[in-house]
Amino acid sequence: MSEVKFTRIGALFGMTALATWGGAVQAAGARHETSYRGVHGLIVVPASSQALPEDAGVRAHTNTRILFSHFVRAPSNSPPSGYETPASLACVYAFVTPVPGCNPAKVTALATGGSKLVILVDAYDDPTAANDLGVYSKQFGLPAITNSNFEVAYASGSKPAQDPSGGWELEESLDIEMAHALAPNAKVILVEAASANNSDLLAADTYAANLAVQAGGGEVSNSWGEGEFSGESSYEGTFTGGNVVFLASTGDSPGTEFPSVLQNVIGAGGTSINRSNGNFTSQSTWTDGGGGDSKYITIPTYQAAIKKIKKIVGKDRGVPDFSFDANPDTGVVMYDSTPYEGQVLDWLVVGGTSVASPALAATLNSAGSFAASTAAELTTVYNGYTNTANWTDIVLGTCSNGGGNKAKKGYDYCTGIGVPNGYGGK
Repeated sequence: MSEVKFTRIGALFGMTALATWGGAVQAAGARHETSYRGVHGLIVVPASSQALPEDAGVRAHTNTRILFSHFVRAPSNSPPSGYETPASLACVYAFVTPVPGCNPAKVTALATGGSKLVILVDAYDDPTAANDLGVYSKQFGLPAITNSNFEVAYASGSKPAQDPSGGWELEESLDIEMAHALAPNAKVILVEAASANNSDLLAADTYAANLAVQAGGGEVSNSWGEGEFSGESSYEGTFTGGNVVFLASTGDSPGTEFPSVLQNVIGAGGTSINRSNGNFTSQSTWTDGGGGDSKYITIPTYQAAIKKIKKIVGKDRGVPDFSFDANPDTGVVMYDSTPYEGQVLDWLVVGGTSVASPALAATLNSAGSFAASTAAELTTVYNGYTNTANWTDIVLGTCSNGGGNKAKKGYDYCTGIGVPNGYGGK
């Protein structure tokens, strides 16, 4: 990554950057967009993705970053070229028979898996969710959106308010688009929590788990997180349900986040997709992806092999478990028509581990195992993580998790065991 230079993006574009949450400005501090120069343009960290120290144990933030090429923020009537599409992702991760280069401008084969439910838990209401998913699906040749394959559910029983900044709405559209792109035959349910407060989001996870149990199984993705806090282990029971697997983003800065560190949650980390002249060459770490040893969660039994062999994970839970593209410089194309900071963006490029969590949830769904629990799923994964037919080990790049690590053979705190290579071993 090039040199980071943070700026009040509101001043840069002449917009109001003060975000309100649930109708009131946070008393503990205001969230503002920030930005820095990436390799391919201006990378914006939305107000909804700004983490405050006082959030830990209280409220969550999204894990999304937006790439504005050539430092211009403007609506686009067509997807930006050269970034990841449903077909290029399916090619890179071998969800279809890969072709040389997996070039987004050339590949067309789409993932065809999916069944039962992929559920995305987010805060606030996204009024354009169905429209955005419909536009995205039509553009890329995915199954059309109907009442049978997409639903919005309100965890509290009534429609939540909107996030005035538009950050959470962008998150929701991203989540459902990634889920539908990679598990197109599953039913996608967006469960909207009343707010970003823990009490509301965790209640929404319970609601989501009940939906999945009733459907005979499914995956529940949480693209949000917050700093770890004492007592977080008491929420392990929230992330349970028969044949339900939970995932959560590990975060977009070095270190660990709740709930991805819980034993009953898969920690979804981030990578970078490297291309030359549009052609795929490799994957490497994303330097900003979260990970490391949990402060409060002890090591689960499914990571015992890593403790014994790699001498990395010690007495505490280590994250991420495995990863997916998250670098906004090598980001994914998405569509969002809800105004973001007062302006409709339409087609844009995004990154962050908010991409990884729903994408990996869809991957597990398409694999079709529907494990009895998250722990059972991770037991299968860790027992076979060295099988290169099922997993690609990321050995290029560095990260700042766990005291300044380089990617290395086997498990590391940059990308966990690596990234999916097809559906085997999942």
